[in-house]
Amino acid sequence: MPNAETLCRDLARIRAVAPLVHNITNFVVMNSTANALLALGASPVMAHAAEEVDEMTGIAKAVVINIGTLSAPWIEAMRMAVRSAAALGKPWVLDPVGAGASRVRTETSLALTRVAPPAVIRGNASEILALRGGEAGTKGVASIHASEAALGAAKALASAIGCVVSVSGEVDLITDGNALIRVANGHPLMPRVTGLGCAATAITGAFAAINPDPLEAAAHAMSIMGMAGEMAMEKAAGPGTLQLHFLDALYAISEADIARRLRMSAG
Repeated sequence: MPNAETLCRDLARIRAVAPLVHNITNFVVMNSTANALLALGASPVMAHAAEEVDEMTGIAKAVVINIGTLSAPWIEAMRMAVRSAAALGKPWVLDPVGAGASRVRTETSLALTRVAPPAVIRGNASEILALRGGEAGTKGVASIHASEAALGAAKALASAIGCVVSVSGEVDLITDGNALIRVANGHPLMPRVTGLGCAATAITGAFAAINPDPLEAAAHAMSIMGMAGEMAMEKAAGPGTLQLHFLDALYAISEADIARRLRMSAG
């Protein structure tokens, strides 16, 4: 069971080695995602051209695929990156942004998992329900379901694909199909800042880069996200300054902060 000690251990590893995380992510969040990885202590690269995907995957420690702004060339680059990651034994993390909102988003996400199983799928409840073939519902890329509504789908999806599924919400749910971890850190204003969910996926990639246990890595990532959000809101006046202070909190979060704030439980 992950805990404050294992989280501090992994955070120290990230800060010590600055793992390179190769992101094929969407136009909306490239800058904020890169800044979140840098603030955490990781090293980001944003490379989506098919001509360099294999090389970038070769030097990265983990790959993050975010389908937020899809196009045919990007889909092919994503397939190439997943194939390369699998061939090299490197973890990859999927963010199925807006799955359920359109057929291409749902089908692309599932097709990528068939190229090679991801270490982690991280999405909101509506996205996870859509991938499992259940009731889909989104407002653009936002969830209309609470995380608990997707618990059964998350467990079934994790078992079917052979990966960890991380469902964000008021309480984050992380499961490998059997074990279940709940993370209750965070703040209600966080969904009002575009890109924080995408940052959570990238940070999951950073933890997966240094921890071979995807359940631990995903739980650690969601915990850090939630605690940084809480710390940021102690200084923020609204969504704009929340984003500003969130990066500072990621950079400054300490072992003492983690020991005091972490709200993680099993089952």
